[in-house]
Amino acid sequence: MTERRIGLICAFSVLAVWAGFLLSGRLSARQAFLPWDMAALRYGGSFLAALPLVAVFGWPRLPPLRGLVLVLLAAGGFPLLAYIGFGFAPASHAGVMLPGTLPFLTAGLAAIFLGEVWTATRIASLGVVAAGIGLLAADTFGANPGSWRGDLLFLGGSLSWAMYTLLIRHWKVSALTVTLGVALYPAMLFLPLWWFVLPSQMHLVPVRIILFQGLYQGIFAVVVAGFLFTRAVTALGAPLTTSITALVPAIVAIAAWPLLGEPLGVAGLVGVGLVSAGMVLAVAGPGLVRRWL
Repeated sequence: MTERRIGLICAFSVLAVWAGFLLSGRLSARQAFLPWDMAALRYGGSFLAALPLVAVFGWPRLPPLRGLVLVLLAAGGFPLLAYIGFGFAPASHAGVMLPGTLPFLTAGLAAIFLGEVWTATRIASLGVVAAGIGLLAADTFGANPGSWRGDLLFLGGSLSWAMYTLLIRHWKVSALTVTLGVALYPAMLFLPLWWFVLPSQMHLVPVRIILFQGLYQGIFAVVVAGFLFTRAVTALGAPLTTSITALVPAIVAIAAWPLLGEPLGVAGLVGVGLVSAGMVLAVAGPGLVRRWL
């Protein structure tokens, strides 16, 4: 029970950080940042944040092949596809297509490759979440007909994170080890490429905004959220953790209305309620399903 409480605290803490990641990422598309600039801030910020931890705990010891796969999925496919997608689609789409599709992709991959059986609780909770996500999508996607490119990129990012989620559970990688690996290695690979080859518009952005995005994208979205998410998966398992994070689309859709001027209609509000109910059902467990039946 203590492990479960720790997992729930970590999973619900991830909600706030991920919602902020999607909102600030969408905002970056309006601030003259290029996707490569955002990636550089993410990798540079996480590298600096991880150095003090390395001084205390030592360099992360990951098997080379497994470490490469985890870094490419968590630090490559997920954020890069998301940053590019923010230029084509609003934050509400990112919420639906990134964390919104994550529980379904994770559950599907787990059933195919790990042989995990879908329980009645999981089926019921995913069904409710699916209905809510569908309403959110119907409410927001129609107003942005040209955003399909961003939606596909977000879906690719969600698939990358779903694969990462299953692998850290399957390989039993500790939260600290994988967090340090994802925070350190991408900077060494990407920053020289960004500095010498890739285009940049960083000079057009005020210093205070650069510092904010570097702090949030690098420290909170990578180090803090990465550790909390991995710890939650270790304690709760991938299905329950991703069911909880499915609440992110609802949080983002509501917050994007006043913060980014991306309104939400009646169907979207109902969808927010259903997604929330699906998450509660996943956390409450089989006892709630039996009482309803």
